Amino acid sequence: MNTTKKIKILQTIRQGKIGGGESHVIDLVEELNKDRYESIVLSFTEGPMVDRMKAKGIKTYVIETETPFDFTKWGAVHAILEKEKIDIVHAHGTRANSNTFSSANKLGIPVLYTVHGWSFHPDQKFLLRNFRILGEKYLVNKSRLTICVSDNNLNDAKKLFPMKRATVVKYGINLNKFNPDADFSDLRAELGLSKDTFVIGYVVRMTIQKDPLTLVRAIAMMPEDLDIKFLFVGDGDLKNDAVKLAKELNVTDRIIFMDFRQDVPNVLNAINVYCLPSLWEGLPIGMLEAMAMEKAVVVTAIDGAREVIVNEENGLLIPPQNPKKLAEALLQLYHDRHLTQRISKAAGQTIQENFNVVKMTRSIECIYDSTLER
Repeated sequence: MNTTKKIKILQTIRQGKIGGGESHVIDLVEELNKDRYESIVLSFTEGPMVDRMKAKGIKTYVIETETPFDFTKWGAVHAILEKEKIDIVHAHGTRANSNTFSSANKLGIPVLYTVHGWSFHPDQKFLLRNFRILGEKYLVNKSRLTICVSDNNLNDAKKLFPMKRATVVKYGINLNKFNPDADFSDLRAELGLSKDTFVIGYVVRMTIQKDPLTLVRAIAMMPEDLDIKFLFVGDGDLKNDAVKLAKELNVTDRIIFMDFRQDVPNVLNAINVYCLPSLWEGLPIGMLEAMAMEKAVVVTAIDGAREVIVNEENGLLIPPQNPKKLAEALLQLYHDRHLTQRISKAAGQTIQENFNVVKMTRSIECIYDSTLER
């Protein structure tokens, strides 16, 4: 029996809804060596991620707030750190770090800060963007180490403030879960779709960042007589706007809107192409999951996506907020099935070689160990 004291990690995340950062936390917690590390999860809202962690026997706390730097919650965080005798706080994202660093610093607990995409981005107004930059600089300085998920994220920050204690650990995908050769439920049959229908998937939280309205406008630019269906899966602030715009542009019959589903591999198995017209990203996990399932991807040429996708080799890159170019890229894959198949296979190979969750987790375990050694 192993009686060595386990290293206790507080994995803290901004929300209980499942997005890219939350999927990363789930995979990390599940893959960490359980003989050496014990993960305790702290979320700042309830949601499916919290439910999943609890179902797997992971001790999970929820402190309700959607506000960064919410000092009214720091006492509750302090109590959890003391009660659980936490060795390392691993904060995933700005809100999580801003609401845990103070309590951790007071207790002498090192904070690791994984940036799943900076809170500042080019489309923000000048004052807001600069306020966010100052906030991120402050959080970086208060962290023992900042972990970026893409080289672009690290380089973007270096242009604005010092990143002396920083490294890059790119996302890893669970290749057992996202395995194109596994057995899946027949979502096409559930939706009444033929096996010959060309299905384009958009599986996201529908927010400004993910730009669903550009995709709806692109659909309206495509011929009506093609056997193409669009599967919009997820919730989010802009979902109602997307539904409304689809009605205005008379493309409702081409789009199937679905609520968020936890069986993402089943959804990805049912589609031919994955589409992500984001305005900014750290490194989009949804894109990587689709690639692992050997799906051709059409994504905007931004941030981490540019580090993964070589245009017309393992995916198609398009400019942001350009419905015409997006429509052209999707039609290119519809009309050229050999290109679609070739890109799909290359996408799967890319993930196999470079984005394995086992490799990612071993890298993070090394960071945990070296943090405590210091």
